[in-house]
Amino acid sequence: MYCTFAYLCVANRDFFENNHPELIIFSLYTLGIFVAIFSAKLFRSTIPKLKGKVSFLIMELPVYRMPTIKAVSIHTWERTKEFLKKAGTIILFGVMLVWLLSSLPFGVDYAGEDSFVGILGKFFAPILTPAGFGFWQAAVSLIFGLLAKETVVGTMGTLFGGEDKLSSSLTQLMTPLSAYTFMVMSLLYIPCLATIGVIYRETNSLKWTAFSVFYSLVIGWLSATLIYQIFSLAFH
Repeated sequence: MYCTFAYLCVANRDFFENNHPELIIFSLYTLGIFVAIFSAKLFRSTIPKLKGKVSFLIMELPVYRMPTIKAVSIHTWERTKEFLKKAGTIILFGVMLVWLLSSLPFGVDYAGEDSFVGILGKFFAPILTPAGFGFWQAAVSLIFGLLAKETVVGTMGTLFGGEDKLSSSLTQLMTPLSAYTFMVMSLLYIPCLATIGVIYRETNSLKWTAFSVFYSLVIGWLSATLIYQIFSLAFH
């Protein structure tokens, strides 16, 4: 359960600049931990296969040493290489697909409501309205976030005509509260395709894989909707 940090930076700068953005990010981490613990307790008490004796995980910790420049450099390069590989494959493919669907059928306005991507977004947008972000671009971004969560912000930038127009467009369509609930949804909803593949490999069950996808969708939507509705009523 990890948020798109690129989107976090955009949202924090535009919506929470004067409202302790570091607390916003910390609250999302806390929410993710809470949902994970809640889900574990819920599954253990309701799913018969998960009941029974607890198997403890014993892990040997390495000896703590002062970090060296070499070790930090190697670790930094490995993480950077991993992101560049993802950015040059999955994220690039996702953005190109959004661009293509935004241009079809021929003759429609680019990224308009009559394009294929607009039709897709308008179909799902009403479901997201109770959570505070019922505009079709948000729906499309979450759909393509299935490829990789980092694709969410790339899709937004493509639909709004570039990263330079993204901030001004979002501030017109979102309030600080709806921006926060969008990040909550991004945090908790369907994991990326790679994670779904790992779930299937570990469980060897289409049923459990489909259940994990459905559960994360429901818990993400419910969390975002409850937060938006409660705080809307509290500060109305």
